[in-house]
Amino acid sequence: MKKTFKLNIEGKNRDRVLEATKHEIRKYVKRQRRVPLPEGVDFWDFDCKFGTTEENAVVIHFATITELIDAVAKEGGEQFYLELLAKTGHRTARPAGAGEAEQDLS
Repeated sequence: MKKTFKLNIEGKNRDRVLEATKHEIRKYVKRQRRVPLPEGVDFWDFDCKFGTTEENAVVIHFATITELIDAVAKEGGEQFYLELLAKTGHRTARPAGAGEAEQDLS
């Protein structure tokens, strides 16, 4: 998905447009995750870019999309650009001492 989302649409409530935009993004992600995994792949991951326009979009982490959308809306932005591209993901083993360190912090 490569799309510029408009937040101010004449005749529509800005808050409703914002929620509809988030819903569209979630729906896309769910649809992509339902695609059968190729052989040897553990999960679907996403390459993400976000910005107010396509030219100034920067690479972001998937988990920060909603926060960034809310920040643009709070600042009164007119639009934002989002690029979500599905890619294959492979799980990696945790380092040997990582599990013990987490238990010590509890």
